[in-house]
Order: sequence, then structure tokens, then C-alpha cells
Amino acid sequence: MIQSLTPSSENRTTFAWLAVFGLIGVVLVILYADADQQDAGYHYLFARWSWSEPYYLIGVWTRPLFTLIYSIPAQFGYRAAKLFTLLISLITAWQSVGLARRLQLDNPALTVPLLLLQPACFLLFTETQTESIFALLLVVAIRVYYSGRSRLAMILISMLALARPEGFFIGVAWGVLVLQTSKETRAWRRLLEPLWLATGVVVWWIAAAILTGDPLWIVHDWPADWLPMSGANGNGPLLWYFALLPLIVGPVFLPQFFLGLTRLIRSGEFLAGVISFVTLFVAHSLMFWRGWFGAAGYPRYLVCVAPVTAIISLVGWNELKILRGRTARLLTFGIALLVCLYYVDGFRFTRDSRAIDDAAAWLDLNPVPISRLVYSQAYMCIRLSCSNADRGRLTANREHNLEALKTMPGGTLLFWDAEVGPKWYGLAADDFEALGYRKLFSKTYRLEGYVFRLPWRHHGGPRIQAMHLYYR
Repeated sequence: MIQSLTPSSENRTTFAWLAVFGLIGVVLVILYADADQQDAGYHYLFARWSWSEPYYLIGVWTRPLFTLIYSIPAQFGYRAAKLFTLLISLITAWQSVGLARRLQLDNPALTVPLLLLQPACFLLFTETQTESIFALLLVVAIRVYYSGRSRLAMILISMLALARPEGFFIGVAWGVLVLQTSKETRAWRRLLEPLWLATGVVVWWIAAAILTGDPLWIVHDWPADWLPMSGANGNGPLLWYFALLPLIVGPVFLPQFFLGLTRLIRSGEFLAGVISFVTLFVAHSLMFWRGWFGAAGYPRYLVCVAPVTAIISLVGWNELKILRGRTARLLTFGIALLVCLYYVDGFRFTRDSRAIDDAAAWLDLNPVPISRLVYSQAYMCIRLSCSNADRGRLTANREHNLEALKTMPGGTLLFWDAEVGPKWYGLAADDFEALGYRKLFSKTYRLEGYVFRLPWRHHGGPRIQAMHLYYR
């Protein structure tokens, strides 16, 4: 590896970077009340409700590790949970710097911007998505591994499956790594060594069996659209994730990344990190290509290995002499920040929270007694502080939903939008009037970005959305 000293000036630089991104993160939490996808809001709700509904602590889709860790900050509200994610992201960056030092890389402080200015990582570093917990656990495990405590590292890796399904793939890859690098001279001990990688799943399995009385609870709770050949979210070309590398790595960091990856593969160094990145990259490429396990082709999935991506880019950065000047650094990171801001600000779905807040503010001024809340977006429930007990549950089946709405009790409030509601539940505003619900509020919105206001219909362009409140 490239060797260097780590003077106090390097520590000051690290904390300066962390302070800058901490400030940016607070601004993002204030400006963007929700997230770019529904998953973030629902994961927050599951964590918030887990104290009264222990099922959320063992559910497959609810992600046990995330739900457990977020169960405390979620009690203080959505914004508090988002700030907690910011804290986790900053700790992840700090741990990544520590890993760079452990590997004796030059400029370890640069790992912070190389991590947090990855567009997909920047998008998630204040959202309540599960990739952030995964990334933190992974970088800590790799640090522990390179400190010589391989068994503890394997136990940490085993916990990844409790944060996201990708943990299973990383666990298998690390099993191969452990078999190849084990110093055990006896064959049977060498073969048993990777069993430490099953620790987390065993604990999860036992906890689920005790809590539910069903020894096969995890199998029975496995989502139907996660089956091997489900194709639930479609598919795409085999090179889809290669095309997404500018969002995964950062467009201005691509030369550094490819240079670093080539160097590491040739030298066989940082094998624990490289094998983790390659495993996830190849697995998601194949799954989305074949439509396996409901893979959706999102770039955020690779945020799970974002610290590794940053380390690889740092190796390449240190090889490029043209990037060693202060001006070159500032220009590179400045462009990277603009790309990230455009990526985040351009997500049109994120703007729906403004329209939801407006409709909720109208309801605050015109209150009605609510016995049941049916909503099309998770943020609607968050905004109205609904509980797990008083929410009306719908499915993807339109006919089932129509029947369910017919039997809802008096005092049922429908909080609906014009896109997610019809798409996910097959119901539009006209259906509610036909069922006898009374319209309280209806408004169409043109939602623009805070930073970029572009005229086109693509990323960054305006979003036309409508919000409806119906009641009976």
C-alpha cells in the first residue's frame, strides 16, 4: 500500500470535512422533509411503532437491525430520525478515514468527500433508508478484519443480513475469503471457521421463533416479490449498473475509481473491500438483468458498499499527480457537490411533502374527528402522527381496496395523491366519491426544485401533483 504519516493537520482536515458535511446535512434535513422514495418513510414508521408492535423487530422487510437501532430516535419524530441518519453517515465517514489510515494510504481525510459526494450516498445520508446502517457496519467490520480480529469481523458481517438482504451475498463472499486466508492447519477447523458468518441470522431466527412460536417465521414472512424468478420490478440490461457508476461513484471520481480498482486487483491488496464491492455489483447486475428477487435496479443499493468505493477512489486519487494541488482539489469537489445537489434537488417525488404539508395545514384549520386514516404516501401518516392501530390497510388489489373502503367506520379520513395512490392501490379521487365519501379538500400543485428550476419533464423539471382529503 501507499504509506504516509497521519499528522495532526490531517486530523484537523478530517474534522473540517466532517463539520462541512454536518452543516450540509442539517440544511438538507430542513429543506427536504421527506425522501425520494416511500421506503424511507415506512422504515421510519416501522421503527416508531416497534415498541407497541414487536413484529417489526423481526420482520424480513422491516429490517430487524435498522428497526431496533432507529426505534429510539424515531420516538422523537421524523426529523430527529433523519438527523440520526446524518450522525450515522458522519460516523461512517470517520470510520472510513480510520480504515484508510489502517491501510496506510496517503490523504486519508479525502475519504470523507470521496464517500459523501457519491451522488447516491449524498441522496441517502439524511434519509431513513437501511443502506446507511449497512455501510457503517461493513466499514467497521473491514477495519476490525485488518486489525487482525477476523472472528469479530465475521460476527459483524453476519449482522449485515439483519440490515438488508445484500448481507447474505456479502456473507458468502467473505466465507470464500476466510477459507482462502485462514491460518488454521487442520482442515476441519478451517472448514468450520466461516460458520461465524451465520451468527446474525441464527440470532434473528431464534428471536423470531421465540416471539412468534413459529420456527419457520422468516420463511413464512419472506415477501412474495422477493422470490427468485418474481420479476416484480421488471428488469434491465446486464450492464445497467455499469451505466449507473456515475451515480454510484460520482462522475468526477470515475477516473480515480477505475485506476484504484485496477491497482488493487493487480496487487491483491484490500481484498476484503474489493470482494465486497465486486460481489454486490455483480449480484445486483445479474438480479436486475434476470428480474430475480424483485431487484429494482436502484443506484442506492450500492450505497451499502460506499465506504469501500471511497477507499478505492482514494487509491486512484493518490496515483494522479494532477489532483495534488489545492486548486485542483477544490474544483473537483466543487463540481462533485453541484452534481450531488442537482441529483437531490431534482427528485420530483421529494417535493410531494410540501403539498402534503399544505393539505395537512388546511386540515389543522378545519379539523374533523378521525377514527381511521387511509393514505397513499407514508409521509401523510407521519405528518398527521397516525398510529399503527388507526391506519386503514390497503393492498395492490383494486377490488379488495374498494370493498375495504366500503366497510370503513364513520370518521374515516382518506388522504390521497394523484400519482402514488392510483399506481400502488388502483384508486383515484373519483372512486371515493362513488363510495360515498365527502370531499373536504382538493388542490393541484406545481412543485419546483429549491436550487434548480428547469423547464423539462426529466430529472429536475417541475412536478405536477394533486392532494385530496375525503371523509365520511
